[in-house]
Amino acid sequence: MTNTAATQLTFAIPKGRILDEALPVMARAGVVPEDAFHDKSNRALSFATTRPDMRLIRVRAFDVATFVAHGAAQVGIVGSDVIEEFDYADLYAPVDLDIGHCRLSVARVAGDDAQPGSVSHLRVATKYPNLTRRHFEAKGIQAECVKLNGAMELAPSLGLARQIVDLVSTGQTLKDNGLVETDRILDISARLIVNRAALKTDPRVAELVNAFRTITEARDAA
Repeated sequence: MTNTAATQLTFAIPKGRILDEALPVMARAGVVPEDAFHDKSNRALSFATTRPDMRLIRVRAFDVATFVAHGAAQVGIVGSDVIEEFDYADLYAPVDLDIGHCRLSVARVAGDDAQPGSVSHLRVATKYPNLTRRHFEAKGIQAECVKLNGAMELAPSLGLARQIVDLVSTGQTLKDNGLVETDRILDISARLIVNRAALKTDPRVAELVNAFRTITEARDAA
């Protein structure tokens, strides 16, 4: 039997857009990083917390899901886009934190008026190939996905892909690059995720789930 008191929990958090909104929610749940975490010049990826039995790791959003799914981290926070893209069997997302709202959408060059039924094959630039293929398959279109991790908006103007699938918040970046949003694939918010095995074997994981759930329920009731 694992001695949970002697085993350090690892809590994975994403770099980027969700983090600033996640930190206050984490603090209310008792997950507070050490001061060094807030030092912008600090390039470390692992940090202590005010809990001696917990550390934070700060990684890319897609990697949060991978660390948690494989048990290298027991708990994490990540957008529902990442959860839906990977669909890991060992990943459980018990709490919608109601932060990090945006959407995953299809966009094309303004003035490209080709209708979905007029094409059977389409090249699409995205970092979400699974979600993209499923979306276009439902429309009877075979999507050839070109994997990009950034600068998605450049792909149509440079001839790399006719359309893109990317995260959209206000839509201003699309507009600034001559693109228009055509389809909304998925509404996104940040979720608390846990490793299923850890949830069953380590009571501290269940306690964290309850703490985050209590916070979100109290906010909804306010």
